Amino acid sequence: MAELSVAGALAKARAALVAADTPTATLDARLLLQAVLQLDHADIISQPERRLSAAEQTQLEGYVERRLAHEPVSKILGQRDFYGRAFYVTADVLDPRADTETVIELALQAKPSPPPNVLDLGCGSGALICTLLAEWPGAAGVAVDVSAAALAVTQRNAEALGIGGRLQTLQGSWFGPVEGRFDLVVSNPPYIPSGEIAGLEPDVRWYDPHLALDGGDDGLDCYRAIAHGVNPHLAPEGVVIVEVGADQANAVTTLFAGFGLGLLGQKADLGGHVRALAFARSPGSHLR
Repeated sequence: MAELSVAGALAKARAALVAADTPTATLDARLLLQAVLQLDHADIISQPERRLSAAEQTQLEGYVERRLAHEPVSKILGQRDFYGRAFYVTADVLDPRADTETVIELALQAKPSPPPNVLDLGCGSGALICTLLAEWPGAAGVAVDVSAAALAVTQRNAEALGIGGRLQTLQGSWFGPVEGRFDLVVSNPPYIPSGEIAGLEPDVRWYDPHLALDGGDDGLDCYRAIAHGVNPHLAPEGVVIVEVGADQANAVTTLFAGFGLGLLGQKADLGGHVRALAFARSPGSHLR
């Protein structure tokens, strides 16, 4: 095996990904190389002549092959950044995405009376509940998921962020295992219509669990379950915040209104699509 420099290895990895029309080829190649060499971006730039060992080259080639098979970089490396923190991810959980940060932003604007008691329905990796507990040191929370494997990922992330002692995990479907009332209920539920899953990008279709994607025939089944069950578990001044698909805001707002929950606020993603909706029983002000 010919010995490669950092610059050469980066160029080779990038070329392979570009040839396969990988949309983020340059970034992906750099992140994979950084992980192999345990270097940061600045080190990659400042050490272009450093030579890779045979083992490092083999590892990088393996990572690139996996990316060429559409496996997301986060799943290859087992880590994804979310709201400024690193989260452990596996094939058992949805890959946390920037769109979901709108739920965090809306929750922080809502400012429940401290210390808030938070419920995360369908927690997956725990990105929502763990971020909120990290942002609110006095808060406590409950994370619910039907998948035991997902709950294990949430627990691992909670421990890594130092908030494990303030988080309880419960296995079950939606409110099934839940007791008590909460100041804030959050969820990023499955919202892809069943018939559209086959047309998703391979990165998502092949590597995110379908359990975390499939929202039923119209994509709204999970919102129905949340809206139907939330009132007995919502504190008098409690707030419900959900992520929605790019064209689902009006339908979800109408659905929640049917259960006496009015729109309190909303947050759009960088593309201008409304991605997070906040509801309360008697909205007193609009969050912007």
